[in-house]
Amino acid sequence: MIRTLTSDRGSIMPLTVFFAFLSLALILVVVAATSLYVERKRLFTLADGAALVGAEAFTIDSVTVTSSGPRPTLQPADVSAAVTAYLASSPDPGFDDLRVDRATTDDGASATVTLSAVWHPPVLAPLVPDGLRIDVTSTARSVFD
Repeated sequence: MIRTLTSDRGSIMPLTVFFAFLSLALILVVVAATSLYVERKRLFTLADGAALVGAEAFTIDSVTVTSSGPRPTLQPADVSAAVTAYLASSPDPGFDDLRVDRATTDDGASATVTLSAVWHPPVLAPLVPDGLRIDVTSTARSVFD
């Protein structure tokens, strides 16, 4: 014996609620991921500028003439001081807990800067963390042409 339903009234409501919840969750996750990506790009831009300043932190006395032309020699203390001054003089970038994790030179020819900051999602949701520490590293080299 086959039973047929005489009414399907109300059977679409659970599906509608489920898909509305799923859509909202997906939107919140995409918004958070986009915010994280943009924040990392902003931090990377700041690190690029700091690395460029660090690569130019040499005195004329530290330039040596080699067979391939003049080459500056960077000192770790000079790179660190230049990066700290750059970040202090730049307008407030709006990062939460911005830190200079590393500002030095390993080879005397290039400056390496590592910055980190805490990212918070624009909308608090149970599917994304409340905050993450993001870090970026940028390297710049100073050469004469």
